[in-house]
Amino acid sequence: MHAAVVSTFDKPPAYREFPRPTPQSPDEMLVDVVAAGLHRRVRSQADGSHYTSTGELPLVPGIDGVGRAPDGSLRYFVLPDTAVGAIAEQTVIDRRRSFVLPDGADPVLVAAAMNPVMSSWVALRRRIDFEPGSTVLVLGATGSAGRMAVQVAKRLGAGRVIGAGRNPGRLAALTERGADQTIQLDTGVSDLARAAADVDVVIDYLWGATAAEAMAGIAARRSEPGKPLSWIQIGSVAGASADIPSAALRAIRLQIVGSGQGSVPARDLLAELPAIVDEITRVGYELDVRAVPLSDVEAAWSDAATEQRIVFIPA
Repeated sequence: MHAAVVSTFDKPPAYREFPRPTPQSPDEMLVDVVAAGLHRRVRSQADGSHYTSTGELPLVPGIDGVGRAPDGSLRYFVLPDTAVGAIAEQTVIDRRRSFVLPDGADPVLVAAAMNPVMSSWVALRRRIDFEPGSTVLVLGATGSAGRMAVQVAKRLGAGRVIGAGRNPGRLAALTERGADQTIQLDTGVSDLARAAADVDVVIDYLWGATAAEAMAGIAARRSEPGKPLSWIQIGSVAGASADIPSAALRAIRLQIVGSGQGSVPARDLLAELPAIVDEITRVGYELDVRAVPLSDVEAAWSDAATEQRIVFIPA
């Protein structure tokens, strides 16, 4: 079969032959991949920078997708850590980590939206006790997952959502996606700290110095120090580590939790998937999707300038 094959971590995957995988247990099945998304998580898998990377090569990247099962049904699936991922003509899935899509579901849209929607959805549903009416700050709201997080927070009952990011064009568009206020980070975080001083939840896709500075600023300006603040760390676009000020931990009622692979049990993640698919197919989320033939994987992978969510389909 053909697949996107990573032979070295410093080059994009190439379209080439790769051994067809075979099921190893009664719970596994070989599916024909119909659609597989190119997520940020997939890029870090392919360049070896993700915290789960073992350094094993060659590998086929791809962590989820939609496949056609032997019975003809379309299944959304999430893969375990494996060297044979979803960006291929075929892959092996565990039926317990998949489910049949409802009639009429668009497999390309599902493959594009599930991962970015899932990051904030699972964080709010499974990592904290999220209260309807809460005020939510999305830190890194101009990224793909951040833009979806604004919509997800509203769908799950947030009373007010503040989006913070650097891209002015994308920030302006966030108001149409449910943001009640936007803050541009290019001028520093002082405006952010004032606007978000009394938020209930921070969904953080940035981390690094930006998060540390924002945390310190919010702590210094909070009107009710005893009011709980849940800081959910999901991404690290601005840096893998952050110098957290000790005063922020002592001066306010702050809890910092992570949400990602490992911190969310697989059973909790899988339990949320049907509801997320229902949201994507029934309600819809604003997402610019581009379907790309698998054979064009190398060119599409290198197209870093695109704002579209790339989904690989059969060549």
